[in-house]
Amino acid sequence: MDAEQAHHLVMFAIRFAGAIGLTKLAKLRPSAYASVQAFGLHFDAPFGLAAGFDKNAVAIKALGELGFSHVEIGTVTAIAQGGNEKPRLFRLIPDRALVNRMGFNNQGAEVIANRLEFLREKHGTKLPIIGVNIGKSKIVDVELAHEDYRQSARLLAPHADYLAVNVSSPNTPGLRSLQSVKALEPILTAVLEEAKGTPVLVKIAPDLANADIAAVADLALDLGLAGVIATNTTISRENLKTNRSKVEAAGAGGLSGAPLKQRSLEVLRLLNARMNGRAAIVSVGGIETPAEASERIANGATLVQGYTGWIYQGPLWARKINKHFSKK
Repeated sequence: MDAEQAHHLVMFAIRFAGAIGLTKLAKLRPSAYASVQAFGLHFDAPFGLAAGFDKNAVAIKALGELGFSHVEIGTVTAIAQGGNEKPRLFRLIPDRALVNRMGFNNQGAEVIANRLEFLREKHGTKLPIIGVNIGKSKIVDVELAHEDYRQSARLLAPHADYLAVNVSSPNTPGLRSLQSVKALEPILTAVLEEAKGTPVLVKIAPDLANADIAAVADLALDLGLAGVIATNTTISRENLKTNRSKVEAAGAGGLSGAPLKQRSLEVLRLLNARMNGRAAIVSVGGIETPAEASERIANGATLVQGYTGWIYQGPLWARKINKHFSKK
C-alpha cells in the first residue's frame, strides 16, 4: 500500500478505536509511570509523539490513551495548505526509516485552534499534554516569516500546552535558512510576544554544524525559551541499507527513523553541554526501544519523542516505552 494511504487508514482506525473506547484498554494509569516536570507542565511519563503524525489535531485523546504522555500536533501554518505533490511519503523498510516531503499539509491555524478549543471543552483533563508545532506558510516570503509565525502563535497559544517553532523542515523552500540566529531571533521574539506565557520551544535540524547548534542554544537561553527540540528530519542519505535505486526513486525530502540515532544523540549531548540544565531538551530522532529512550534521558534529555518507530514497532509501542519508565 502507498505509505500515505496507509497513514490515513491507520489514522482512521485510531480515531474509530478511540470513539468506541478501544484505546482505553491500552491506557496505563498515570501512577504507573515516572512523571516529569518540564517548563511548568506535568507530564505523566517522558515519552510522547513527535509532530507530523496528527497534523490536524483529530486523534489527540486516542493517541494519549495508546501510551503517549504528550502529543505534538502539526506542523500547523497560519494559512491552510495542501502540501506538496503526491507521492510524498515513502518507506525505507531495511532502514526502518521514512522519507517525507509532505510540505506542511494542514487545515490552517484558525480551524485547528477552534478544534483544540472544542476538545478542551469536551474532554478537559482527559487529554494528554498538547504541543502545537507551528511552521511558515509556503506562500509567505521568508522576509515576512516572523509575522506569519506571529499569526499562528496568536491563534494557537491559548489552546496549546506548549508551542514548538519549526524552522527545520527541509520541505518548505527557504525554511531552514531561518535557523541562522539573525533570521531566527525576530521569529522567536514574535512568537514569545503572542504566546503570553505559554512555553515556547524551537525545533532544529540534525544537519546544522555544531557551531550553529551552539549558537541556537545560546539564543534560546538569551530569549528565555522553554527549551529546544532536537532533532527534525535529515536531508542526508549516508549509510543506508535500502537499495540505492529505491532511495533515489523516493527523491528529495526529510529522512526519519533509525538512521538518525547517532546524530540525534550527538546533538543532544552538544545541547546538554551548552545549556547545562538551564532549559529543557526534547530528544527525538531514531528512538526505537525503551533502552534508547533511557539513553536519551541519561544524556540530558528532559523528554523524548518518537514517530517513525511507531510505524515499525506497532500500536503498543509508546505504552511499552513509557511502561519502562515506571515508578517501580
